[in-house]
Amino acid sequence: MDKRSKIYVAGHRGLVGSALRRKLESKGYANFIFRTHRELDLTNQQAVNEFFEQERPEYVFLAAAKVGGILANSTYPAIFIYENLMIEANIIHASYKYGIKKLLFLGSSCIYPKMAPQPLKEEYLLTGPLEETNEAYAVAKIAGIRLCKHYNQQYGTNFISVMPTNLYGPNDNFDLETSHVMPALVRKFHEAKVNNQPEVIVWGTGKPFREFMHVDDMAGACVYLMESFNADDIGEFVNIGVGKDITIGELAELIKEIVGFEGKIKLDTSKPDGTPQKLLDITKLNSLGWKARIALNDGIEQTYDWYQSQIK
Repeated sequence: MDKRSKIYVAGHRGLVGSALRRKLESKGYANFIFRTHRELDLTNQQAVNEFFEQERPEYVFLAAAKVGGILANSTYPAIFIYENLMIEANIIHASYKYGIKKLLFLGSSCIYPKMAPQPLKEEYLLTGPLEETNEAYAVAKIAGIRLCKHYNQQYGTNFISVMPTNLYGPNDNFDLETSHVMPALVRKFHEAKVNNQPEVIVWGTGKPFREFMHVDDMAGACVYLMESFNADDIGEFVNIGVGKDITIGELAELIKEIVGFEGKIKLDTSKPDGTPQKLLDITKLNSLGWKARIALNDGIEQTYDWYQSQIK
């Protein structure tokens, strides 16, 4: 990518898109195209085609998606599969149709089978059943990977796919009904501290393992791959993670300490755990010359500081 290249970041106001924008700007890129959801409905094919025809981006970061945690995925599966399929198909096809130079599609580690061996290697895709609670989202993301693969195969496009682990950081969604586990716990412990509550309820047994990556690290990896490699260099897709995980119970204790909550943690074992473990194998990413830099403690502290700045 040239510093003057015209870059479209789809989903620029979300957790991932805003981090990509920060990273690109820090490296001197300035020729961006942005559209809010109100300005451009990415599920509308005609609107997306008209946007690409008018703006003619050279590079596309496809970070727009309908996302959420276990509750949201379980409650709205039809919305999750429909909206994500439409967004991906519209942007990927328009990128081919209007001749963009390179696209990076952001998937999710939930694409892997529920009981796949750990750590999760790229070749484990489609080797077993998915986790039921987020199957709709996972199927949509798998479709996005295969769209990129087959457009590259048939049309000679240069579409790269990456699979990030669980992300957190500034501009995350802290809504308790639709958020992922990290922001939900940060908010729960903060409100419990402020309101002098005796306990915080954490869903499940606390035993599942999860890998967490600060979104600024993820953005660094994505920009590095876009600058340095083509689709042929990395294969169908590449995992982006930190290579270490932690139990939900341990995560709750860590957030409790960082927030300064002095009450108890109560596990609600009537609620689902989700996949037992989701640790990404990052051998391929490391072999391409990139490693994560932000430690979990430091990342959570930064995220909590940001959250407090938003609620004042």
